[in-house]
Amino acid sequence: MAISSIGVGAGLPLDELLDQLRTSENQALALIQTRATTVQSRLSAYGTIKSSIEALKTAAAALGKTETFGALKTSVNGDAFTATATSKAIAGQYSIEVTQLASSQTLTSSSGMADRKEKLADGGVDIAFTIGGDTKTVTVAQDQTSLEGIVKAINGDSSLGVAATIVNDGSGTPHRLLLTAKKTGEEAAVQSITVAASDTSAGTDISRVEGLIGYDSANPGSNFTEKAAQNATLLINDIPVESQSNTIEDAIEGVTLTLTKENEAGKPSVLSLTADDSVTSKAVNTFVTAYNNLQGIIKTLTSYDVDAQKGSALTGDSLARQVQSQIRDALNAAASSGAFKTMSQMGISTNPSDGVLKVDNDKLAAALKDHMSDVQKLFAGENGISAKMSSVADAFVKSGGIISSATDSITNTLKDLEKQYNSTSDRIDAKMETYRKQFTQLDSMMAQMNSVSSYLTQQLSMLANIGKEK
Repeated sequence: MAISSIGVGAGLPLDELLDQLRTSENQALALIQTRATTVQSRLSAYGTIKSSIEALKTAAAALGKTETFGALKTSVNGDAFTATATSKAIAGQYSIEVTQLASSQTLTSSSGMADRKEKLADGGVDIAFTIGGDTKTVTVAQDQTSLEGIVKAINGDSSLGVAATIVNDGSGTPHRLLLTAKKTGEEAAVQSITVAASDTSAGTDISRVEGLIGYDSANPGSNFTEKAAQNATLLINDIPVESQSNTIEDAIEGVTLTLTKENEAGKPSVLSLTADDSVTSKAVNTFVTAYNNLQGIIKTLTSYDVDAQKGSALTGDSLARQVQSQIRDALNAAASSGAFKTMSQMGISTNPSDGVLKVDNDKLAAALKDHMSDVQKLFAGENGISAKMSSVADAFVKSGGIISSATDSITNTLKDLEKQYNSTSDRIDAKMETYRKQFTQLDSMMAQMNSVSSYLTQQLSMLANIGKEK
């Protein structure tokens, strides 16, 4: 007889027994999964520590830069220019009068064309632009010698130093050529534009192209109306300064001026440069925060909950302790030839119970104000905190470094666990299939036996009844 469900024929809970066997066998998978989860937690924890070390390394590197110390802030009365300063600048005040802004040269064709697509030559042409004594040529194919094609060819070569466009003036011949030098100042102005046939043996008529774009600053002719380029001019403490650009660097050492408008005649603006210790203070506090964050993360990842009797991802991990101790040692190993030998002397103390750094901002401000060079030596010197901390941090986070090697090993372990899980799962599936087949056979056999038993019982009962009838 057909068996629709295991155990029906035998009258036994074979399905439940199979489920119980599966649950028992799956314990091996659960153990592998638990171990994989633990290993994955270690991998994630190493990634967190690495990110924190990199943040500390970045903060330490900032303390090794010259511009972090002795920075200056700028202040300008008026809106004729803006200014920025580097640490090379000298604190003080400067009287600055912008007398002229730099501008670009523009050349506008004196007459327009009715058709911007009309070919102007019966062959290809070479158009040469001379700017600042350098000549560069753009070649225009025969089928592109229209006003539109010439503009496209000019704009297609970024090295020419000039941009072209077409202006529609609304007249009967509205299309006019406008050329603009890409840079400001007299040296960036177009000196000449010459036209020649690309193939000199072909007898190409280039007169209309010459009439459109030919130009010589020494003899302007009538092709273009020019708005001449001009240099920026200004007075710095009554000293005349001239520039090709409206951005002027190092006219005052370490200062960049960006001119925006001309001053009223005889009414200069005042540029003030004053010390900006906040740059150093911010860098120091950023470093302290990054250091404390790293120490706090390591403490959390290596802690042990006594009440719950449960560890964290890196409880007892030697690499985490190595990071913690070497980072701390880097602070103590730093050396300085200045007045400050330790950070505590400038207001940065270490809590002996947890190793956390604390900043006394008033004491730090006083150190920055009166002993900036000594602060710089401790942080940015050859054997200073920046160099020591960056060296230690790099050993942990660089490619092929300590953490990289550890994570590679963990990744390999996870791959092995995955293979082990899959092979164990396959083994369990095969075993359960064997159990299922055996139970099916048992169920079928029991069903047959029950059927025979019922038949015999029925026959014996009938024989007993026959005897009674006699």
